[in-house]
Amino acid sequence: MVRVKKLIVVILLAAMIGILIGCAQPKVKRVGMVIGIRPDKIGQYKALHADTNPGVRDLLNKYHMHNFSIYLHKIEGKYYEFGYYEYTGDDYEGDMAKLDAEPRNKEWLAVCDPLQIPLKGYKSWAVMEEVYHND
Repeated sequence: MVRVKKLIVVILLAAMIGILIGCAQPKVKRVGMVIGIRPDKIGQYKALHADTNPGVRDLLNKYHMHNFSIYLHKIEGKYYEFGYYEYTGDDYEGDMAKLDAEPRNKEWLAVCDPLQIPLKGYKSWAVMEEVYHND
């Protein structure tokens, strides 16, 4: 009987720890974006984002932006970039404001922004609505 009680206590403790660990995992905010790109600037844009160019990757990590990916696709004769990243911090607006204030990020955007063509009604990347995600 004592063994059964100890086993039950161990099982309950294990379940509680599992629940607490599951609750402690950070919530991920997934962000998808789209913007046009000038066809004659695609080569320059690709060179800026090459693996050999560190760019602002450390700043993205500093402000909890991970798995940042950019894709290029031609639609009806126009080129578009589709971007995706996962935000793992707990103050999205605050972190984005800090990133925007970083001098090196400002320099980076001053080089990259003229290569792109924002969608009508936008000044930069247009954030897309997440419709589906498979965990």
